[in-house]
Amino acid sequence: MKLVIVESPAKAKTIEKYLGTGYVVEATRGHVCDLPVSTMGVEVENDFKPKYIVRTKEQKETVARLKKRLEKCDGVLLATDPDREGEAISWHLANILDLDANDKNRIQFNEISKKAVQNAIGQARQLDMDLVNAQQARRVLDRLVGYTISPVLCKKVQNKLSAGRVQSAALKMLVDREKEIEAFKPEEYWAVSAKLEKAKNPPVFKSDLCEFQGKKFKIENEEQCQKVLADLDGVQYVVQSVKESTTYGKPPAPFTTSTMQQDAIAKLKMSASVVRAVSQQLYEGLSIAGLGHVALVTYIRTDSTRVSDDAKAMAKNFISTHFGSQYVPDVYNNYSTGKNAQDAHEAIRPINLDVTPESIKDKVQRNQYNLYKLIYDRFLASQSTKPKYANVTVKIDAGEYTFVSTGKTVLFDGYTKFYGESKKNENENAKMPLLLQGDVLKLNKLDHEQKFTKGPSRYSEASLIKAMEEKGIGRPSTFDSIMSVLYKRNYMEKVEKALVPTQLGKTVTDYLDSNFKNFVDVGFTAEMENNLDSVEDGTRWQDVVSKYYTPLVGDVKKAMSQNKMQVADEPCDLICEKCGSPMVIKHGRFGNYYACVNYPSTCDYHYSCKAKQAPVLSKEVCEKCGSPMYERAGRFGKYLACSNYPTCKNTRSLVEIVGKCPICGKDVAKRTSKKGKVFFGCVGYPDCSFISWDIPLEEKCPTCGSYLVNKEGKGKVVACSNKDCNYTKK
Repeated sequence: MKLVIVESPAKAKTIEKYLGTGYVVEATRGHVCDLPVSTMGVEVENDFKPKYIVRTKEQKETVARLKKRLEKCDGVLLATDPDREGEAISWHLANILDLDANDKNRIQFNEISKKAVQNAIGQARQLDMDLVNAQQARRVLDRLVGYTISPVLCKKVQNKLSAGRVQSAALKMLVDREKEIEAFKPEEYWAVSAKLEKAKNPPVFKSDLCEFQGKKFKIENEEQCQKVLADLDGVQYVVQSVKESTTYGKPPAPFTTSTMQQDAIAKLKMSASVVRAVSQQLYEGLSIAGLGHVALVTYIRTDSTRVSDDAKAMAKNFISTHFGSQYVPDVYNNYSTGKNAQDAHEAIRPINLDVTPESIKDKVQRNQYNLYKLIYDRFLASQSTKPKYANVTVKIDAGEYTFVSTGKTVLFDGYTKFYGESKKNENENAKMPLLLQGDVLKLNKLDHEQKFTKGPSRYSEASLIKAMEEKGIGRPSTFDSIMSVLYKRNYMEKVEKALVPTQLGKTVTDYLDSNFKNFVDVGFTAEMENNLDSVEDGTRWQDVVSKYYTPLVGDVKKAMSQNKMQVADEPCDLICEKCGSPMVIKHGRFGNYYACVNYPSTCDYHYSCKAKQAPVLSKEVCEKCGSPMYERAGRFGKYLACSNYPTCKNTRSLVEIVGKCPICGKDVAKRTSKKGKVFFGCVGYPDCSFISWDIPLEEKCPTCGSYLVNKEGKGKVVACSNKDCNYTKK
């Protein structure tokens, strides 16, 4: 009997199914030992020797269980994850279980399939100490940076702060972007467009003004715009030139960890941490009715777009059989991998294409289905043909001005059949009339609009991950954990979909930038990443750590000799309920709290930010007593409440009113269900139970007399609310 050790219980269950008798599979549930929490755990003067301990109760129980199981087995195979961290865990296991360092007992596989697992058994190797040391270098350097700079922050800025080798560089990216946004000054410009049509040859198409006397120009203000409109009054619109071309789209590469996270965040509205957790479940295996416990995708921590020949052949046969040979390229698609990529594993792909997303939709959780479908469809698209488009660019003369229209239509959908809809590649001029040089066009409408140049946008989770990868900081397995730390430390917050650094995050970044400039510099961090990667190629890991730790010690001594930095109070929209003065957010040793600007000198009003939901001061005044109104949130949505409570108990709903109730005549408000779906309900609930998925109108149906509704989601038509009546109108 051989003992096979993996990291995850779910993975153990899947592998045990494939190995059968003669093997027993146990899981470590992650690391079996690590550096201590209470001390540095690194002997700096002893060549940075790390002190690993079995530090938790769970780890001690795991070690005891593995030792007891090993007593009844005649061998062991270390099958931890196929990366540096997995190699280090296997090394720790070998030390704890007293295994021979020369034994060939390390196995690894990119996918948890029967074929892959059985092949790995026959290809056992010795532990790769270069991989182990590459992980040690990162772990030790992260500990040195964190345990050296964090105490400085706590002493010189505020208690309970932390700094990290990568997190601080990522935070600086957010802060720098925020400073760019604050410094940006929008510039006014005006856009003019014409709705044109060719006589007896619809449809109407849009054309944008772009040239004056043959040169590009910009309308800078309303006065200039009015002059342009006056110049265009009564002019003839004549086709100057028509340029047609055919273009082809490029199939997207199969997913890496980073691109999977970006797409899942953008398209599935998942957070980075949820993407990581769900993808891990798909890799380790799920219990699916009719299939048993089965893994669905290959290893999910990879920076490579490489795909095995077997997987390419599998995709070719599947696409040809189910969709036709026209969707199979003549030569396999190959994709280049980034210059900083390790290329240790294949791209993320489904293990078995016969296990379609639809076949398991009702057997797995919604997030599992959605992410599996995203991975599945992306892989099929990566192995499919190019879509074909017909493009047309038309220049139209109007007096001294020139308008331009571009149209794009899909001739062949190619890979977009699997991943993304071809409609997304069409524009509003997808269907243009046949135009020839010299054609005289009819002006249907001339539009003009004031616009302003847009500054840099804030990062979202997806765009921050993309930027970190492009700049070479962090690695695929760390992106989501970096953001989790920034949230946890209150260094950033999410406003709608955007990531915004808090005042505390800005203060910490400014302090680190002043005192530890290298360690928040993105270029420096990227160089550090590359040097850490070099350990995998045989570079002595202690030399890499020493290179960065030695100057850090000097920076710490200099920082500790300086005065403490004060964290600025943050303004907020609250008014002190005791003296009427403005409130601010202060930062204390036990967390953030709201306080009167006069606190603690002349007013003692303050409370924790977590103690209760803070009301927001609105611009409204109470119609009963004239006091300011607070905006509050209740079980039925947002409402306004008088600040003079309890003397005045006046309240007013803030819900969006869309019409009148056809049952009781009261207002109908726009509401949102627990699942996020919009519906419309009477404000008289529960006395009146009227609800509708469509906006009710006061107008009655001329056919049956029922009330009409506005069907916004179906082409903006008006229809009868009576399902048995077919009356509709535009």
